[in-house]
Amino acid sequence: MKKHEKGFTYPLVLCLLIVFFLFFSLQVERLLTERKQVHETSIILQQEYYLLSSVKKLEMIYQTSGRLPGIGSINFQKGKMDFQTDPPVGFLEKVAFTLHLDTGETVVGKGYFDSRTKRIVKWSD
Repeated sequence: MKKHEKGFTYPLVLCLLIVFFLFFSLQVERLLTERKQVHETSIILQQEYYLLSSVKKLEMIYQTSGRLPGIGSINFQKGKMDFQTDPPVGFLEKVAFTLHLDTGETVVGKGYFDSRTKRIVKWSD
């Protein structure tokens, strides 16, 4: 190397900083993606739990009283489930569920109850 060459450390440090910030930004993006995925997963699990709890409560009411209420709602800690039953067709009675979470999401589902067994036989979103 010649003694009068100057500026070797600046490009080296600049390249190292660019590489560091590149890896750092990739890690930050990965962290944010994982946090978003965890949040969405918790909301989906909460929706499924509330839907299942509502179906079980209506099933229990159906088994004890022998009929489903025409319209009603079930309150949960972080949401509200509204349901409405349609007149029975044969042995099946259709119930429309609408879940309103406090976060703003709304989920609609349908359940079909069998009047002979007094249990849910089909479920669809």
